[in-house]
Amino acid sequence: MDIANGIRKQTRRSTIAREGRSSAWVHALRADTEQMDNAAPASTVEKDGLDIASAWAVIGIFLVLALAGVYMMSIILIPVTLAVVVGMILGLVAEKLSKLGVPRVLNAVLLSSAVALVIFLIINSLAGPMATLAKEGPDVFQRTVDRLMPYLEQVKWLHITPQTFESGPMSISVLLENAGNVLHVLANSLTPAIVQGLVFFAALLLFLAGRISLRKTIIMTFSTRTSRLTAIRVINAVEQLLGFYFATAALIYAGLGVAMTAIVYISGMSVPILWGVFAFLSSFIPFVGITTITAALAIAGIITHDDIVFGLAPAIAFFSIHLTVENLVFPAVMGRQWELNPFVVFLAIIFWTWMWGAVGAMLALPLSLIVMTVTNELFFDEKVQPQLPE
Repeated sequence: MDIANGIRKQTRRSTIAREGRSSAWVHALRADTEQMDNAAPASTVEKDGLDIASAWAVIGIFLVLALAGVYMMSIILIPVTLAVVVGMILGLVAEKLSKLGVPRVLNAVLLSSAVALVIFLIINSLAGPMATLAKEGPDVFQRTVDRLMPYLEQVKWLHITPQTFESGPMSISVLLENAGNVLHVLANSLTPAIVQGLVFFAALLLFLAGRISLRKTIIMTFSTRTSRLTAIRVINAVEQLLGFYFATAALIYAGLGVAMTAIVYISGMSVPILWGVFAFLSSFIPFVGITTITAALAIAGIITHDDIVFGLAPAIAFFSIHLTVENLVFPAVMGRQWELNPFVVFLAIIFWTWMWGAVGAMLALPLSLIVMTVTNELFFDEKVQPQLPE
């Protein structure tokens, strides 16, 4: 019994000692934690102006390199971008054909063939008038000089006289020589244009054929359900806007082309169909297209008619019709919510014309529409209601 009691007492002493040591360690840990909590927070490292400037410099260098890459790869990016835009414009038609039971591959073949047919018809309609214009080029130029010379001589600071077009860099012989050089450049550019055309049709066909799988791939790259729903909403909004916008624009601008053909025919000028096609195509390039076609029509009218009033009448009539369509008919059909800022569109046309030339000018509007739609869907989900006065 004494041995057992001794063992119990020794065990009790050891337990009390361990509890004492553990309690002391816990109290010490709590004290250190409270001291750390009460200590002053560490000062954060503040970025100075040089650090911010360096960050923006890196971003600027990246943007410059990206733009340089886009410019250098234009021979591939132009037809591919054009194919993607055209494919998205045809998205609504593709959906209708799919609902009717048309297979995807046949759907893609039909739509790409329709695009090729439209392009062929436009080129075929322009071939004859352009050949006639090229053949009569010197005579047309001489008539233009004779007709405009009285008006040019009145502008003293231009220093233009009839001798200006008889010798020197603006003479007919020099212009014909330069025209030969231009034709040589166009002939050398024919092969890249054919290659780009083949790339465009191949990209359009493959894009339309794999459109659904490409949509699924883009959507599934996002991990959360909310992000996937947002991607679906953005893609649908872009396709619906492009499809509805350009389908409506094609019908309205076709009417403008018919109006131009009638105006040119009534005014007695040559190749009215050529003018109608040019009016239709130029209407898809805001500001620049209408300005160019109106100026050309005014010059052609002055050459054709002796009276300057009758010469300018076709240009004034077409410009008035175009102005009415753009400011009344088009907004009424499309709706005010899809209007773009004219200054932004003008800057986009200048930028893409500088980057990709004439095709860039045609792509400026659809690319601006895509950016506008994506921005509205991502950043303007809730419309801010104006505060009305009480």
